[in-house]
Amino acid sequence: MGSIVVLLSLVASHSDIDLETVAKISADASQVASVVLASASPIAGAVTLATCNRYEIYCEVPQLEDLSAARSEVISQIADSTGLDESTISTALVSKSETEAIEHLFSVGAGLDSAVIGEREIAGQVRRALNEAQAAGTATGSLVRLFQAASRTAKDVGSRTSLGSRGLSVVSVALDLATDLSRERDWKTKNIVIFGTGAYAGATMALLRDRAAHNVSVFSASGRSEAFVASRGGAALDESTLEAALESADIIIGCSGSDHRLMAADIAALDRGGRPLIAVDLALTHDFDPALGALEGVDLIDLESVRMAAPDEQAQSLREARGIVLGATQAFAAEQRERAADAAIVALRRHTQQVLEAEVEKVRAQHGCTAAAEEVEFAMRRMMRQLLHVPTVRARELASEGRADEYIGALETLYGLEVAVPVAPSMKNQASCPVTGAQGAGTDSVSRSA
Repeated sequence: MGSIVVLLSLVASHSDIDLETVAKISADASQVASVVLASASPIAGAVTLATCNRYEIYCEVPQLEDLSAARSEVISQIADSTGLDESTISTALVSKSETEAIEHLFSVGAGLDSAVIGEREIAGQVRRALNEAQAAGTATGSLVRLFQAASRTAKDVGSRTSLGSRGLSVVSVALDLATDLSRERDWKTKNIVIFGTGAYAGATMALLRDRAAHNVSVFSASGRSEAFVASRGGAALDESTLEAALESADIIIGCSGSDHRLMAADIAALDRGGRPLIAVDLALTHDFDPALGALEGVDLIDLESVRMAAPDEQAQSLREARGIVLGATQAFAAEQRERAADAAIVALRRHTQQVLEAEVEKVRAQHGCTAAAEEVEFAMRRMMRQLLHVPTVRARELASEGRADEYIGALETLYGLEVAVPVAPSMKNQASCPVTGAQGAGTDSVSRSA
């Protein structure tokens, strides 16, 4: 007997472990989805969602009994890519499957699992994760439907509740903290240096414009600052101009998550003339040396600071949002279960159709193409439709209750039918098939810093 595809997610997020551990697991783990598909694991498809405070991988496996092997393979590949031992990764990753995995992704996409509850940036990150997986050829049809449903749920939460209506995000809370620390609260006069050109850097630029900041420079270790400022404004920096910009900077903001880390010694060596500096580090893997905060005249704001400062959203809005997520989860899970019923219904109809056609041929052979024969054939087909109505309805009812296997077993026992529930095709060894709007190229470590 076949079974419907099974969803598995492995989650490391700020909700369960410290951000340092999340950062270590995220480091160089962006290609894990492609690697596990190239392995001998039972994983048919995978999508990675990595942001400033989480690393999650969603997998599709053919059978429930494949879950353990799939989890072990993902852990093994993350260990290989990060250099961490498997026991550390296994302890840090929380496994979720089936409905629990669906509800978790929907909650994440709606901003209910964010450091800043109700933030809207995460919805875009969910869309980018799917686009990147499709471009890399690792997303199966079931995973595409799952992530598209998560995006729809996020829109419903945004339109039907007041959650996140204040426009709060990780970036906005960080900038509010920087404002509180500033002697001069007017952003028009501040010299600002942004590190990175990824999604968070773009969100930062937009919020700085809202605060009327004019003197913004952008540095990219990968050399993409020119293209970034061409569409968003600001001045591009390179290695030769970075030092001078840092000497006059009032605020520096790290958004890249690259290997190019600004060290405390680098700042201490600058001729800043006692000018105070606020360093805002939004990169999970740290753009700035944590020791910056110990330097005289330097205030360091990191993701942990943002999480602690994030305001609580209204309880009523949060309850409404969770209700929407739960309803969407139940609807998606029911739709998944009904796919098992579809295969059983097709098998039963095919069987009865074959029996019907055999009997119709007997009638035609005995009576020819007469009006009486046509009347008998019409009556037989009408009777068959009526006989199939209740089994068809019952199949969908049982599937919605998660009991499709009972129905399939009954068909196999009563009619000797072999029902093969279709499993989404594995993406193993398939060519990459980019989609319109896929993103991922041309950003500074978007997976980790976006």
